[in-house]
Amino acid sequence: QVQVVESGGGLVQPGGSLRLSCAASGSIFGINAMGWYRQAPGKQRELVAIMFSGGSTNYADSVKGRFTISRDNAKNTVYLQMNSLKPEDTAVYYCNINSGSPPKGTWGQGTQVTVSQ
Repeated sequence: QVQVVESGGGLVQPGGSLRLSCAASGSIFGINAMGWYRQAPGKQRELVAIMFSGGSTNYADSVKGRFTISRDNAKNTVYLQMNSLKPEDTAVYYCNINSGSPPKGTWGQGTQVTVSQ
């Protein structure tokens, strides 16, 4: 069984930066992808950024140029560096680790990011 734990959320002013971390542990048999999603109040959960096992990445258009996803394979950890934050980035951010064959996704508990004066 895979466990996923996020950290690094908080309150930040517009224009500020935050770095989220997501650590995977447990019975991990090959990570296929590590991704960050977010869900704002009253909205559906949406993809923010994802990194596949080969290193390729995808970003939501709304965060391109501001957010960067990276990973530390030795630590089974994925990061999300968020710069130039905007109030519309306010949401609960969730990490998803897709691993194994057949692939299975495991969600973390989420971390709150609030961008406000």
